[in-house]
Amino acid sequence: MRKTLMAATAAFTLAASGIAQAEELRLSHQWSTKDVRHKVAQIVADEVAAANVDLEIKIFGSKSLFKPREQYKPLSRGQLDMTVFPLSYAGGQQPAFNLTLMPGLVKNHDHAARLNTSEFMSVLEQKMADDDVMVLVHGYLAGGFVGKDKCIKHPDDVKGLQTRAAGKAFEQMLVGAGASIASMASSEIYSAMQTGVLNAANTSSSSFVSYRIYEQVKCYTPAGDIALWFMYQPMLMNKSKFESLSDAQQAALRAGAAKAQTYYLEEAKKQDAASVKVFADAGVEIANMSPADFEAWRAIAKETSYKKFVADVPGGQELLDLALSVD
Repeated sequence: MRKTLMAATAAFTLAASGIAQAEELRLSHQWSTKDVRHKVAQIVADEVAAANVDLEIKIFGSKSLFKPREQYKPLSRGQLDMTVFPLSYAGGQQPAFNLTLMPGLVKNHDHAARLNTSEFMSVLEQKMADDDVMVLVHGYLAGGFVGKDKCIKHPDDVKGLQTRAAGKAFEQMLVGAGASIASMASSEIYSAMQTGVLNAANTSSSSFVSYRIYEQVKCYTPAGDIALWFMYQPMLMNKSKFESLSDAQQAALRAGAAKAQTYYLEEAKKQDAASVKVFADAGVEIANMSPADFEAWRAIAKETSYKKFVADVPGGQELLDLALSVD
C-alpha cells in the first residue's frame, strides 16, 4: 500500500511539474553491435534522443528479443515497435517479399537506391501497410561468390560443383546452371569448405569477411560495379505506433531515418570494397563479374527462380516487371 502511494505521489509530482516520462520504443534485430545494421539503428536512436521530444528507442540486438525470422509478425501485431530486418524472411506472410532476394534484380548499390524510390517499392510498401508496417530506412546489402579451387564468374563455372547459396531463389538459379546445393547457414561455410563438403559459396560481403572465408578459398568474385546478390534489409516500424506519436516525435524519427539511410548506402559500398582488400591481402585471386556474365546468370534466373516466383505469387509477373523496369 505504501509503495503504491509513493508511486502515485511521484507520478503526480512529475505531472504537476510538467515533466512527462519519455515514451520508449523497442527495436529488435539479430546482429552484433559491430554490424552496419546495428549502427543504422543506433543513428536513429541517437538522433531521436538528441531531438529531445520525449521519445527513446531501446535496441535489443543479437536476437535477444525475437528470433531472426520471427520479427515481422510481432511487428505487424504491435507487440514490437521497430526492427532492422531482411524483408524476404517474411516471404511466408507476403510472398511478394521474396522478390527482395532475387538474383540479377539489382545490379549495384546505386541501382538499389533507385529501386528504393520506384513504383516497385511503392507496391511493396502498400503490402507492408496492409500488415500495419512501414519503412523508415531503406537499405540493400550486396554479396558475391567464392570458389575453393577456381573462380566463379559465369554460370558455366558452377557446373558439377557443390555450392551454398543465400536464399531459395539463388539455389534455384544455381541448380539451373548445373550446380548441386548444400543448404547451410553462412556461419557453416568455413568448415564445409575445410572438409571438402563445399566447392563454392554465395553470401554477403560482410559474412565472407567476418567468417574468415578467405582462409579457405582460391578465388573471390566480389560485389563491384556489377553484382548478382543483393538483399533488401530495411528498418521497419509498426505503422499504428508511428501514427500515434506527436508531430515532433514523428519528425525526429524521419530526420534520424534520413541520416541513417545515407550512412547505410555509403557503408554498404565500403563493406564491398573492404572485403576485396581483405581477400587480396590474404593472397586470394580477385575476379570481377562482367556485364556479359551478369546477363548469362539473369537468363538462367528467368527460366528458374523468376518463373517459379511468377507461378507461385498472384500478380507476380506485374511486380517482377516493375522491378525489372528500373534502370
